[in-house]
Amino acid sequence: MMLHFREPAKLKTKRVIFEDAYAARDSATLENLKELSSKRKVIEDSINQNCYITEAIAREMSGGLTCPFQQVDLRKLEQYLPLLENLVYHVDLLGSNHQIAWWTSELKIRWSSALGASSFFNLMGPKFYQIDNLHFELGMVLFLYGAILRERALEIVPSDIVQSATLFREAAGVFLYLSQEVFPSLQPTLPAERPPEATSYMSTVMSLICLAEAQAVSIKKAEEKGTTAGLLAKLHYGVAEMLGEAIDVLYSANGQCKDISSCFMEFICSCKALHELSSQKYLAESLKDAGQVGIAIGILHDALINVKKKMPGEESHKSIFRKEVDVAADMLTKCERENEFVWQQKIASGDELPLPQGNKIVNAMPYRPKRWERELAFKI
Repeated sequence: MMLHFREPAKLKTKRVIFEDAYAARDSATLENLKELSSKRKVIEDSINQNCYITEAIAREMSGGLTCPFQQVDLRKLEQYLPLLENLVYHVDLLGSNHQIAWWTSELKIRWSSALGASSFFNLMGPKFYQIDNLHFELGMVLFLYGAILRERALEIVPSDIVQSATLFREAAGVFLYLSQEVFPSLQPTLPAERPPEATSYMSTVMSLICLAEAQAVSIKKAEEKGTTAGLLAKLHYGVAEMLGEAIDVLYSANGQCKDISSCFMEFICSCKALHELSSQKYLAESLKDAGQVGIAIGILHDALINVKKKMPGEESHKSIFRKEVDVAADMLTKCERENEFVWQQKIASGDELPLPQGNKIVNAMPYRPKRWERELAFKI
């Protein structure tokens, strides 16, 4: 029972050639700049879907993954990031040097948005945002890295729950690093028109989503082990609480969230509603087992009323919703029938119903950036 939303990994970018922008003082620096361009081109070709290889070869190279944006090899990003970190380090050492600033602007660093309000149903192709700052490049590449880690986690849920949860936690750590270490210093220099992916708040939201998904996957394992209904109720509500935090962050940063994709907002709200329903379903089961059938019926009745108000528009999500609603409705019918003929308890409502409680059992795995320490010298 997991809703999928793969848009965060659908970023696109324009060509960047480092050696054409920065004037190297020596051959070693020139080679490093050329290597940066070469490593980035592999990523550009992958995410822009213009690599001239057959589908079969692409699938083999990407470990059997078939979606174009899933075929971005994590190793390619991991080879580019240390080189980019090194360039950022050396450029930062030079401070606010006008020559360096001019060269950086000549890179014309441009990225699209996958989560902005204008990113969906754009018949003219993606809108690109140019921000002349290497920290923008670093941030967007790391965002892509975190998003693809999340994709890998989603892909292997059916085959390896433990590894899937680990990858979700790794992705959460990447986004947490972005929100705390990379984007805060970039915010003052960002233009008014910028992709939401280049903001601290969006990285915080993505970190919370990944943690929620890690816990959702862990719940699958707990269900397989026969964990008690009472604990499962708390674990599901813990997922709902994390997603509620993500929604709060979005609204506190954006007011009415007009700059954010409505599909993205619907995804988060739908996931939250689904885990709330699962929590209430398990809580009702726990109370029924304890002989408190009247309270169990009241919980299921309220849960079904609330979840039906939150039915998503996305058809694939809607089918999952209907299935879970049907399970809860069947459970309610059985409880009502049993209560009528056996228990004859008063049906609880309003303040008589227990407040939900959540448990959070996952945390982000810290992301530790790697920098290939190579000296870079420029003609300033």
